Amino acid sequence: MTDRPLKQIHLAAHFPGVNNTTVWTDPASRSQIEFASFRHLAETAERGRFDFFFLAEGLRLREVNGLIHDLDVVGRPESITVLGALAAVTTHLGLAATVNATFNEPYELARRFASLDHLSGGRAAWNVVTSSDAFTGENFRRGGFLDRADRYTRAAEFVQLAREFWDGGLVRHSGPQFDVEGRLSLPRPPQGHPVVIQAGDSDEGREFAAATADIIFSRHSTLTAGQAFHTDVKRRLAAYGRKPDELKIMPGVTYVLGDTDEEATERAAEIRRAQVGPRTAIAYLEQVWGIDLSDHDPDGPLPTADPVVDSTVVQGRTRIGDPLEIAARWRAVAAEKRLSSRELVIEVTGRQSFIGTPAAVAEQLDAYVQNDAADGFILVPHLTPGGLDDFVDQVVPLLQERGVFRTEYTGTTLRDHLGLPVPGRR
Repeated sequence: MTDRPLKQIHLAAHFPGVNNTTVWTDPASRSQIEFASFRHLAETAERGRFDFFFLAEGLRLREVNGLIHDLDVVGRPESITVLGALAAVTTHLGLAATVNATFNEPYELARRFASLDHLSGGRAAWNVVTSSDAFTGENFRRGGFLDRADRYTRAAEFVQLAREFWDGGLVRHSGPQFDVEGRLSLPRPPQGHPVVIQAGDSDEGREFAAATADIIFSRHSTLTAGQAFHTDVKRRLAAYGRKPDELKIMPGVTYVLGDTDEEATERAAEIRRAQVGPRTAIAYLEQVWGIDLSDHDPDGPLPTADPVVDSTVVQGRTRIGDPLEIAARWRAVAAEKRLSSRELVIEVTGRQSFIGTPAAVAEQLDAYVQNDAADGFILVPHLTPGGLDDFVDQVVPLLQERGVFRTEYTGTTLRDHLGLPVPGRR
């Protein structure tokens, strides 16, 4: 720790959507598609003076052998449409949508985000993602998927073009991915450029974020890992003529509160068991093994077969690394701790980031930021839509007392909240 002024924490709220983060069996869980759910979480985030509300994207229902994955049955609505509606019921909260640069066109997307920025008074943000998944690409006119190596090449050219459209004037561009000539049919957005977010920890993703993004959405489980990521990404900015404060690092995190640390720990274990039921455990195993495990006993040992690399069983699901390496590591953990398949999945996936009393969690969050492991956090509650209520009521006031989080909004745009300048015209 140095004698520098206290760093201010940035906070965002992630709507859980379709995944096993939400404990759907909890009586407090509500619809993931009704507008009332989105409004509840967004209004709670704004009451807590959060920087922005974050929506992920789901372009194709995951399926195996023609059967829809049970967590995808009801799907989720298109992000920018939802945020347009939320713009009418919020006044300061930033509104961030995940939209894929692989399956869209620069002019059309620049127009949609410029529209959201105008309608919200300068609160729009675009989480730029890419895809190498051919299964998802089948939903689109030209297939649309790209080799992994080409994804960020297209994304960089895509964002460059979007920025040119936002700046106004005639755009003439001929590049490897796009041949475009035209001008945007809207004035320059209130923020100049809507805030750009990049999600991903790969080397290509880090470089893309250093060159292009205002926020990077990362995932790091320890303070040491966060510090290493923070140092590496901030170091890359200089090559693009950027200062360290021009890119905010905000890992996605979960939390569990209790009146005592022991109560919070016990509650966290209950939540993990509820999040990883037998069917979810099997889905995780299939994602690594790449084979149909519908007959596998989740309370028995891990599968004896070796994983199948590039299997169609995992189509449409996020790939989580080298299956052979992961299976070997999971087998070692299961053998050491004598865990069943389900117990192993609970052990190795998604353990809560911050667990304790409100005071303990506030202290931990502050320590990560003051020690340069993060600039803020994207909170992922385990209940939809009321999972943020206790954090806003119990943790936010403690962060404000520590002098590390705003008590009122001091600006009107998302760039104001993040301390980011309005980009000049290019």
